[in-house]
Amino acid sequence: MTDTTDKIDRTITGNYFEDFTLGQEIVHATPRTVTVGDVSVYTALYGGRFAVQSSDAFAQGIGYPRSPIDDMLVFHFVIGKTVPDISRNAIANLGYAEFRFETPVYPGDTIASVSEVIGVKQNSSGKNGTVYVRTTGRNQKGEVVLSFKRWVMVVKRDLDLPAPETVIPELDKEVQPDSFGKALPPLKLTVYDYALAGSPRRWEDYQVGEKIDHVDGQTIEEAEHQMATRLYQNTARVHFNQHRESQERFGRRLVYGGHIISIARSLSFNGLANAFHVLGLNGARHAAPSFAGDTIYAWSEVLDKAELPGRSDMGALRLRTFAVKDRNCADFPGVKDDGKLEEGVVLDMDYWVALPR
Repeated sequence: MTDTTDKIDRTITGNYFEDFTLGQEIVHATPRTVTVGDVSVYTALYGGRFAVQSSDAFAQGIGYPRSPIDDMLVFHFVIGKTVPDISRNAIANLGYAEFRFETPVYPGDTIASVSEVIGVKQNSSGKNGTVYVRTTGRNQKGEVVLSFKRWVMVVKRDLDLPAPETVIPELDKEVQPDSFGKALPPLKLTVYDYALAGSPRRWEDYQVGEKIDHVDGQTIEEAEHQMATRLYQNTARVHFNQHRESQERFGRRLVYGGHIISIARSLSFNGLANAFHVLGLNGARHAAPSFAGDTIYAWSEVLDKAELPGRSDMGALRLRTFAVKDRNCADFPGVKDDGKLEEGVVLDMDYWVALPR
């Protein structure tokens, strides 16, 4: 006779809210070696056109050993490792803060992730709670490639368990430019080819307060968002299991929020073609769910400009990018007078990018 208890013990069902404790360290399974195949699939999914990430010859010409992996792909691989332990039983991924890209990642590098629980708060319903974690992704040399904080709403398994002591960590509202790591090596921009890059606009050409409609739209296909999430080895059931989700609130699978981030980043090329590197993310929130069939548009506002300490080759732009579904961005839909987001906004992202000077 089969021991069903033994079956349960051998099956990973993910952590529930009560399984998280303050200070807990979680080593996430399955390190991932990045290949040129991953890069090709990522390009096929989003159509990214930044020259440094597209051409070894272009990248080598300005000082990289070869094309680095797109920063958002690095993000997906690092966060994807965490999903089975952190957000497999999540209701929603609520936000991100303090993103820092620390070291370039190249094909052949292996990425692994570790998280620390830095906060917990049970919600008033008693059915779920918010878990705050600090995640660090490292390469095979032990070098940090990405670090960030995020918080997710996770369901409880046992509703009768008392609430833990509430601890909400302090989160920096922005990443200071002087704290950026070495993910941007010294570059030889005297040979940077602006025609091949797709735009003549440099750091000096952008002004604080400027708004950029990225014009193009990208429709989310069911097969593509499923493939994207599998590419990152993200196991969250809300993205995959239609049988289960048909019985839930929306009746269908949710699109992984990172998929929207990558679409918005790819769309931003039209207007920011030389912003080839994301320095850091101040914060982001997924304002509304997205589903297959939605068409995503995006626009950006320049919030700030900063010099990078010790560098005369590159400068930093602070951008606020809004992704909007089924509505073009010619009128820059964002925040209403009452502080609420306008109808259709699905992503509000505040981040720093680097551009040649």
